[in-house]
Amino acid sequence: MKRFIPFLKSGPKVAVLRLSGVIGSGPRAGISDEGMAPLIERAFRKGKPDAVALIINSPGGSPVQSSLVAARIRRLAEEKGIPVHAFVEDVAASGGYWLACAADEIWADAGSIVGSIGVISAGFGAHELLARQGVERRVYTAGKSKSMLDPFRPENPEDVARLKGILGDLHQVFIDWVKSRRGAKLGEADLFTGEVWLGPKATELGLIDGVAQATPKLKELYGEKVRFIRHSRKKGWMPRIGIRLMEDAMVAVEERAHWARFGL
Repeated sequence: MKRFIPFLKSGPKVAVLRLSGVIGSGPRAGISDEGMAPLIERAFRKGKPDAVALIINSPGGSPVQSSLVAARIRRLAEEKGIPVHAFVEDVAASGGYWLACAADEIWADAGSIVGSIGVISAGFGAHELLARQGVERRVYTAGKSKSMLDPFRPENPEDVARLKGILGDLHQVFIDWVKSRRGAKLGEADLFTGEVWLGPKATELGLIDGVAQATPKLKELYGEKVRFIRHSRKKGWMPRIGIRLMEDAMVAVEERAHWARFGL
């Protein structure tokens, strides 16, 4: 009851925000700017928290959505003058690590997977299968690059070179973001190859600030009487009764592929 008495100061408060899942676009993605925006805004604005803690468990996904969510966190942190702490659970890789870098400090479990600072594009080629089945692919375009990397046509070396240029530019954006956030904390090893490390090695390399778990670390930082205000997404009732089953199945397969890259 003490905290409801006017003029009587209560203990420190930390807003806890969970960022879990594959990063994609739209409100139904595990993590997206559209889906997470209300929660992020609430975490920074409701109850005047002393800090915000991000609980991150993500193998990555869309680089644009990673950038949008991280930028929103930074804008609010600077606007409100609130420190942000990130805590990695199973994995903060690729876009997951991009999100972690939005925090002022990053902590991980000893078994957490961290890193994968790289960019990937994957697909399939089915032109030989179509040829064996006697199927002819007909494509008409205005603009020679309009059908770039069509999976039903033989791979074009010019298209591949163009895609690698785009991936290289995007990789540099990722590298610049990590360097801007981690600065002098980063070691001298080549950290931008797409490799991943466990918590202790990630600490040595400067990718994170140490091995720690959320509750004990936040109590160490803000005192034993710190109160946690938890913010998490609630699933609607529509998906649970079987609506859009095929779409959900496809999303599940794609998400499984993201997690499987890290043995999870």
